[in-house]
Amino acid sequence: MTTTPPAPAPQADDVRTRHLLDIVKRPITDRAGESLGRVADVVVRLRGNELPLVIGVVAAVGGKTVFVPLEQVGSFDGEVLSLISAKLDLRQFERRPGEVLLRADVLGHRLIDVESAHLTKAADLELERRGGEWVLTGVCTYRRHTGWRGLFDRGSGLPVMADPFREWSRFEPLIGHAGSALTRGPFARIRRLKPAQIADLLEEASKAEETEILGHVHEDPELEADVFEELDEDHATRLLSNRTDAEVADVLAHMRADDAADAISELPQHRRQPVLDLLPASQRTKVMTLMGFNPTSAGGLMGVEFLTLAPGARVSEALAAVGLAATLQPEALTSVHAVDERGRLMGVAKLVTLLQADPSADLADVCDRDPVRVGPGTDVVDVAVLMSDYNLITIPVVDEQRHMIGVITVDDVLEVTLPEDWRRREAAQPPDAHAGDST
Repeated sequence: MTTTPPAPAPQADDVRTRHLLDIVKRPITDRAGESLGRVADVVVRLRGNELPLVIGVVAAVGGKTVFVPLEQVGSFDGEVLSLISAKLDLRQFERRPGEVLLRADVLGHRLIDVESAHLTKAADLELERRGGEWVLTGVCTYRRHTGWRGLFDRGSGLPVMADPFREWSRFEPLIGHAGSALTRGPFARIRRLKPAQIADLLEEASKAEETEILGHVHEDPELEADVFEELDEDHATRLLSNRTDAEVADVLAHMRADDAADAISELPQHRRQPVLDLLPASQRTKVMTLMGFNPTSAGGLMGVEFLTLAPGARVSEALAAVGLAATLQPEALTSVHAVDERGRLMGVAKLVTLLQADPSADLADVCDRDPVRVGPGTDVVDVAVLMSDYNLITIPVVDEQRHMIGVITVDDVLEVTLPEDWRRREAAQPPDAHAGDST
């Protein structure tokens, strides 16, 4: 004989939200009002872009932790959770794939605040009833200037300074639970961040958090390479040293040649050649060329990918070439270099000049015929002075016969001339950073 379980008791219409800390430790009673135990945690199932669905609670009953499905709970109303089912499965709770414990996995771990590109920690979580379902909708975080090392409430032991609840979709949780990784998806929210912001997160993260962030970034090789280019040199070296030669080569193959050369130079001596041997031939040639220069010289600073055309090319052809140069560093495309058949630099045309020129004119006619240029042995400080004096975004590097061998961009110069602790500084936010935020 089969029996139909009783339908859930109706919930009060005015009960729309509940906070996790109000639910945890709440007593649980059976249908007769007898005490069974207390709520230890709330279980949700992550659903990709949809809000996490509350599926039940973990209850501490008689020295065990058991799972109570949400349909067996009368409501989240009042001070007690009353069961509407006559039976309770007393087997020890075991998490299933895709299930997340809000207290243990979210309150117990940090989150990425995607809007501010910082790691933070949840002080509380907000649940809301929508369409007959309870979902996780909001996060209350500790204020960054106080942090969880700030003022503490003597009763709860928790920091008392917290920001208002904000939407769950504004955060990326660092849950640290492998079983729910596939359900969480490919870290879609973190893709909104710039590589430099992700690098800052990695430098702020614990090793466990670092592993989780890198694990998801690794799914996009180009993004991973961009992040490693932005990392502090010592940090990048430590992370690469934990990988196999093949894994290191895979990252470096997607990096700019000058950054890859710097990364290899920081590896232990016995690992450099094996990694070089695993690089694609074209990348290996560029990297080995750059490693032959003093790192504090123009040759050690330059990139070896730049756009060149014959002096007789039309301006329209030069602009088309810029549009097609998808693999070149964007900063290096602010200038087009006119070189003769032997590779000698004959002139430089800025992109804005090309845009304003007659499309049918020759490249040579709109070029600076005597451009500022440096040799590979030029000191980086001298390079910086030249770029400042002449308001240059790029500067070509040539040999003694004026053959063009590289180009230096302004961001390369800034990176080596700023103070060593520049990465530790808090970046200034734009004045409209919080425009539209609820108060």
